[in-house]
Order: sequence, then C-alpha cells, then structure tokens
Amino acid sequence: MTQLEFAKKGIITEEMKIAAEYEGLDPAFLMRKIADGKVVLPKNKNRAFKNIRAIGEGLKTKVNINIGTSKGFSNLDEEIKKLKVAEKYEADSIMNLSTWGDLRHIRKEIIKNSNVMVGTVPIYDVAAKAVNQRKKVVDFEAEDFIEIVKEHAEDGVDFMTIHAGITQNMMEKLKNSDRITKIVSRGGSIIAGWMVINKRENPFYEFFEEILEICRKYDVTLSLGDALRPGTLHDATDELQLYELLTLGELVEKAHSFGVQVMVEGPGHMPMGEIEANVVLQKKICKGVPFYVLGPIVTDIAPGYDHITSAIGGAIAAASGADFLCAVTPAEHLGLPAVEDIKDAVVAAKIAAHSADIVKNRKHMEVDNKMSRARCKLDWENQFKLAIDEEKARNIYNERKIKEVEGCSMCGPLCALKISEKYFENS
Repeated sequence: MTQLEFAKKGIITEEMKIAAEYEGLDPAFLMRKIADGKVVLPKNKNRAFKNIRAIGEGLKTKVNINIGTSKGFSNLDEEIKKLKVAEKYEADSIMNLSTWGDLRHIRKEIIKNSNVMVGTVPIYDVAAKAVNQRKKVVDFEAEDFIEIVKEHAEDGVDFMTIHAGITQNMMEKLKNSDRITKIVSRGGSIIAGWMVINKRENPFYEFFEEILEICRKYDVTLSLGDALRPGTLHDATDELQLYELLTLGELVEKAHSFGVQVMVEGPGHMPMGEIEANVVLQKKICKGVPFYVLGPIVTDIAPGYDHITSAIGGAIAAASGADFLCAVTPAEHLGLPAVEDIKDAVVAAKIAAHSADIVKNRKHMEVDNKMSRARCKLDWENQFKLAIDEEKARNIYNERKIKEVEGCSMCGPLCALKISEKYFENS
C-alpha cells in the first residue's frame, strides 16, 4: 500500500512517525493530513534514506534544489558534491535534472548517495536519448514515456514531475496567445512539440491511469508539472496558466482515487501582487494538495541574482500557503550552476521558508528569539551556531574583528547594545 492508502485506513507508518517527529507533531495529525491529500510523504518503497520529510498543510515549508548534468558539463563527481552541499545546508530534497551522460547510472548514484528525497523529470531522459541518437528532440514513441516512468520508479525515485496538464485543446490557444515566452518549461516544451509533430494527445494525459498504476506500485509521489507556467512577469496569471490549472485539478482527483500521493507545481515568474491570489486559487482548484513553486521570480532584470528574486517570491508564496519551494540559483537564465551556486540558492530559499513559517506559526520564531538574546549578550559563539550559514557568519566576524573592542567592527565602542546595557539595564 501507499502512504496515502495506509493513512486512509488509519494506519500510522514508521515513515509517518519519523516525519512527524521532525515537525514536532503527533503522528496521528500527520496521518489525517495525508489521508485528506493535504500532505504528501514522498518515499519510494525501493529505497531507504535518513531525512524522511512530509510536505503540506500545517508543516514547515520545505526546500528543494535542482542538480544535474548537461551537455558539456557531465561530471557525476561534481553533482555528488552539489548534493552534499545541499544536504549540509539542509535542503529537504533534491531533483536530479540530468540531461547528458549515462543518465540511468547518474540517477542511481545520486539516489544511492542521497540522505534526502530525490525527484526527477522522466521526460528529460526520453528527449536526451533521441538527441544522443541524432534524432529530433521530440522523435520518440508514446510508449517511451510510460517505459521511462517505470524505470525511474524502479530505480527508487521518490517523486517525479509529469507534465500531464497540457492538452491538445490548449495548442491553438498557445499558438495565438500574446505571451512573450510561449513555454519556458523544458518538459512542457518537449511534450508540446511532440503533440504538434505527431498530432496526438499528450501521452501523459492520455495514459495517465497507466502512470498512476506505476506510481501506486512503488509509492512514487506525483508532482503535476505546470508546462504553461509563466516565464516572464508579462505572462503571469493568464488564460493558459489558469486553463492548465483546471486540468491539474481534475488529475489530482484521479490520482487520489488510485491511492497515489500528489502535489501540484506552480509559477514561475510573477509580480509580487499576484502571488497570494495564485496560491489561494491553486489550493481551491486542486483540493488543498501541497503547492510546489519555482520561486516565484518577482522581477526579470536580475540575472546573477535570481536566488534573491526567487527568495522574495518564495517567502510571499509560502506565507500565503505554498508548501514547497524550489530554490533558484544565481546561475538561473545564465548557465549550469556550480557548487557554490547551489549553496547560495539553498540558503536563500531556507531564509524565505523560515520567514514564511513564522507567519504560519509563531512557534517557529523561537530560534529567532534565541539569536536575539545571544546578540544582546554579545554571545558570538551561540550566534554562529544559530545562523542558517554558520560558516559565513563566523568568517565575516573574524575577518573584520577588532581585538580591543568587545563588539563587532561595525560599531566598535559605539555599540548600541553595550551603551544600552551600561545606561539603562544596569541603572
């Protein structure tokens, strides 16, 4: 049985106990949320890993980071380093988006070395195989889609993105839309191109029940991808995005009827003022299932700093009810991220997630209060230990430390905390 099926029968699994302990919650609470479809617990039956996490309503906001090879940069050792950096800075999951090299070997090695959830996008494998055979990127059979989903599930993938919401009846709307960027989703563009060339329905949509059977067998959580997510601020919250969302809502119900856990992906690029409404709309249409957002990126003019633009959008989205943030690296829109980019992205997304969690539940502010007390006491060691990035905080302090002054080099003898202590607290 899947975690969803266990939950519906009122059975608390060992995985539920582990995930609930991390949250500081009663396992029975978590079980009920899973049974309602408002929480997912991605855990493939074919693998074991240390940091089992649940995603959804009433829980801490989780963070994912994407890693993976590409043409010209196919180095498994570097991807493992990225994985370990992501784990060090407490990413809750990674997605292996490799598109070059021995993809199955890379996938298996990343799964073997990962202590967190692993997600994938199976359609990449199908397209990469076609390119390697010197074919067109969309030159494959419908059956190839199903076979690659099965392969990923067998290998131990915990959740996978399937672009099942883009259908033939959207093709004409897409063609005639005033979007600046028609499709920015790689998986979505591959599916759309295949549909145009073959004049057939989206295989992920047409054979959705077969995919559900595979997911149920291995308890793979489906992440319903938004092929038509906005790739620019101009395109946000348009007819195409909303039309696909309605289709995803229908697929959510079908997945639940098969006992398959499911979450829904969201934008993308979006003005700040539209983010909350999008989260509310997704939750309403998709029956409250977990919402997984890429960013959202809130301005299009900051290449090299999109870990910041996405953290701003992610904080707003999560505070509004989104459950899962996909970290965006500084290299987004520019190139394949390096190891340091992965660190910067995870840290920025963790800041966004924690900031939003304080809005959701003030108990998450306890660690901030500990940090504040440590600052008041000029207790540097505790400040470093409580920091999201201990290493960076410690290095900055030590690089500009003044030996003669107890405070930091920003204020020196004019430290407000020392003055306050001398004239107010001890008076």
